[in-house]
Amino acid sequence: MDRKNFLKYIGLISAGSLLIPAQLKAFSNGPFYSLRNKTGYFVARGGTIGWYVDDDVILAVDSQFQDTAAQFVQGIFEKGSGPEKILFNTHHHGDHVGGNGVLREAGFTIIAHENVPELQHQVAQNQGGGTPVTADKTFSEKHSISLKNETVTAQYYGSAHTSGDSVIWFEQANIAHMGDLVFNHIYPFIDVNGGANIQGWISLLEKVMNQANKETIFIHGHTNPQYQITGGIKDLENMHNYLSFLLEYVSKGLAEGKSADELASISQFEAFPNHISFGERLSLRANVLAAYGELVSD
Repeated sequence: MDRKNFLKYIGLISAGSLLIPAQLKAFSNGPFYSLRNKTGYFVARGGTIGWYVDDDVILAVDSQFQDTAAQFVQGIFEKGSGPEKILFNTHHHGDHVGGNGVLREAGFTIIAHENVPELQHQVAQNQGGGTPVTADKTFSEKHSISLKNETVTAQYYGSAHTSGDSVIWFEQANIAHMGDLVFNHIYPFIDVNGGANIQGWISLLEKVMNQANKETIFIHGHTNPQYQITGGIKDLENMHNYLSFLLEYVSKGLAEGKSADELASISQFEAFPNHISFGERLSLRANVLAAYGELVSD
């Protein structure tokens, strides 16, 4: 595969960032689960929704799709009706922001990193879609909200899965919503067209692990059905180690003069036997080609 065809391939597997494989439906009959300190998560279809409910606020992290967002709104209003309603978007992919309009109509103010609206518009334009529902407020590095019994902070660490990923910290509960920064034992989607950077992703995970402790609960965006949608630092370590191994594998291959096709022909890393694929975009082949493109462009 020459560089021209390689770049064309990467564009094709990245273009469908709103088309989420059916296998990424949540593996549960849920959909509402409580964790601690009035915080929990919602699973239905698409990226996991985080939530916090108190008598002063209803706060959500991500919105899935229109139909599941409506299901979420109905259920969360049974838990509380705080006068303030807030929605954080962890990034721009359709299975995380597709329900934004439903939550806005329900009174939620939407907050996201400043790169997210532009990325939403870019995807909509590429796919010939309508006008996306984007954030009411944006931030560049950090945005904190002080509530009566909780402080919620959205933090940006740089390009990783996309160029607009935020980690949402529930500080009193010691819970962090990772969005798609953790695909738990799944080959991740590395959104090259959305500004992904694998080296930045590795650095981000290191920073998050340094901020966390052994009691921190992480809410993952997606999980292999044999694993959990929540976890601890070990899950971040596994994600970090996989991405590091991926870069090392491709870097070594480049040094040996191997082509992108040769490197991408591998079926599995022996060091990560439990990783699974959900279609072409979430495959080891796609991951290797994304790493190849990143390294040859450095």
